[in-house]
Amino acid sequence: MSLAAEIEALPSALKARLERRGFSAATLCGWAADRRSDDERNRLTGDVRPVAPGVVSGLPPADSDAFSALRRQGEEALARGELAVCVLAGGMATRMGGVVKALMEVVAGRSFLDLRRHEADALTVTYGAATPLWLMTSEPTEAPIAAALAARSGAASTQTFEQYVSLRLAADPPSRLWRDGSGAPSVYATGHGDLPDAIRGPGGPLASFVAGGGRHVWISNVDNLGARVDAALLGAHIEAGRPVTVEVVDKREGDTGGGPVRFDERVVICEHFRLPQNFPPASVRVFNTNTFLVDARALLELDHAWTYLRVHKRVADRPAVQFERLLGELTFALPSRYVRVPREGPSSRFVPVKTRADLRLAAPFARALLDRSTPAS
Repeated sequence: MSLAAEIEALPSALKARLERRGFSAATLCGWAADRRSDDERNRLTGDVRPVAPGVVSGLPPADSDAFSALRRQGEEALARGELAVCVLAGGMATRMGGVVKALMEVVAGRSFLDLRRHEADALTVTYGAATPLWLMTSEPTEAPIAAALAARSGAASTQTFEQYVSLRLAADPPSRLWRDGSGAPSVYATGHGDLPDAIRGPGGPLASFVAGGGRHVWISNVDNLGARVDAALLGAHIEAGRPVTVEVVDKREGDTGGGPVRFDERVVICEHFRLPQNFPPASVRVFNTNTFLVDARALLELDHAWTYLRVHKRVADRPAVQFERLLGELTFALPSRYVRVPREGPSSRFVPVKTRADLRLAAPFARALLDRSTPAS
């Protein structure tokens, strides 16, 4: 039986569930038919070079007039209600017991979600205009997060929208669905690169935000406690006039994520496994935090042929293949600016929590965030 016939023979309830979440049988069949090797499919080809000095820059000193001007520009945008905060909340904390990460307690009875809502409420109260909070959920996190939101009230409006899904393929042969011991296929989310499509799809909040005068979207991971709204950074994004601002930090030994490289005359975020094999990874000296400021209209009007990367997984201790896209590919589609932000100390903008050890270490930082952002009574 062909892959297309396998998909057509799936139960109608499953097919409806998939189609509601952006699944395309034709697209999956096209991925399966691609016989290129992983390197040929995933790695960049073309002119890939380290970025020139000065491409990555920081903000002016905090005590300078230039910094004050940027902060004022950002505060004025907040007061006009031009910013929305969008959090990637589709993940399950597999290293912490497989719970919904957004709902994990971080400090003082507060979850990651609570901290984000607290910040959005504080911004709304402080600037007198709504700073909406949007959450990109996944199929397993949508219902628990929606229930948690329904049980809470706040000053800021909050909305969820789901990322997309597909079906895993067998590793051998790769033109068949992966199935578990009972014969059922395996559904998975296709990556945080789904955001640009999901946020403007049915139920997505972007179109109405832009129609109401919204201009900027701040996107970050739910588990990065440092990725808070900063008026000076917002002002710098506005002042630069580029559709995308990417936050980066100095790279440490062991960091294996993406960073900026020059690719065919555009500076883009490239994950380490996408670099050409002869490219020296050590020449990328900063690390992408997956925090982006994006022009809302440019995001709404984005027309880009996304790269779906072939990824090998083990599911139920058996090999499987899936295809994912990465949010950093926004930089391939839209001119971007790269800003170095602090990684150390109380002003750090990169405090990721991936393990319970991280959680213990981050608790004092989270308590300080709560103290600094509590709205005035």
